[in-house]
Amino acid sequence: MKTRRFRFCAVLVLALGLASGVDAAVSVVATTEDLAALAREVGGDKVSVEAIARGYQDPHFVEAKPSFILRLYGADLLIVVGRELEQAWLPPLITQSRNAKIQPGSSGYLDASLTAKILEIPVGQITRAMGDVHPLGNPHYWLDPGNGRRAAQAIQAKLSQLDPANAAYYAQRYADFDKRLAQAEKGWDQMMAPFKGLKVVTYHRSWPNFAERFGLDVIGYVEPKPGIPPSPAHTLDLIQEMKRQNIKVILMEPYFDAKTPNAVARETGGRVLVLPPSVGGVKDVKTYFDLFDYDLKLLVSAIKAAAAPTGAS
Repeated sequence: MKTRRFRFCAVLVLALGLASGVDAAVSVVATTEDLAALAREVGGDKVSVEAIARGYQDPHFVEAKPSFILRLYGADLLIVVGRELEQAWLPPLITQSRNAKIQPGSSGYLDASLTAKILEIPVGQITRAMGDVHPLGNPHYWLDPGNGRRAAQAIQAKLSQLDPANAAYYAQRYADFDKRLAQAEKGWDQMMAPFKGLKVVTYHRSWPNFAERFGLDVIGYVEPKPGIPPSPAHTLDLIQEMKRQNIKVILMEPYFDAKTPNAVARETGGRVLVLPPSVGGVKDVKTYFDLFDYDLKLLVSAIKAAAAPTGAS
């Protein structure tokens, strides 16, 4: 019994050491891969960064695991998406971590939404009949590069506060990120310019910031209401509206069931385009830049294919 207890304690101590980022100035835990990617851009080799939700997961619904508590226990900084995106799973993990530094309102807690441009903030009374509406606005704001820039700047300020000895390093890293992002945006804008105003349908309300930034017009959703599975009546209405407006592209996230979108596409002659909304959603998307490179290239290809005459190669 003593031997088994000793081994358990040894493993726990080792794990805590790994979780605390012993070789880095600041140990960072982000709730999503997107925020983790931004933290790596700014923090460089002065930070250790881990994400809780994987990029291929629906970030609204993450299974809380004991290993997450361990990560939070050793964190100097917790970066959250906010706007209640993580409300279903994160608060108990923070409480159980017993880490005073990362409790909401503490110096090691950063809500990245506070400097972001937030869309779809509901007005008036919110009821369950409206579906899974976020009362503080749509939390998928990172899909606008401008909000990625704002989040990165907030991360730079927070890292500089927690680790003032490396403040100049974080400022230089942010400036480099800002420059590279501005250059990348020029290419993305040029890529999407011919399709400005294109009407599309999406599965979930994950894409308003992306659509606004790149000139898409979302006219409908596969879900009748946020978080509510598609019904036959709503699906029929959507098919009729897509036919009426000649809409050929349906965007959907990889973690939703493609059965209904595929049926809608067959009826309308459209295409279902599965786009990862997060870094890590597919193996080729490893950075924040990769996310937009990947999604926009797929989107442009799908738009061109949908516009091509039947039988054209």
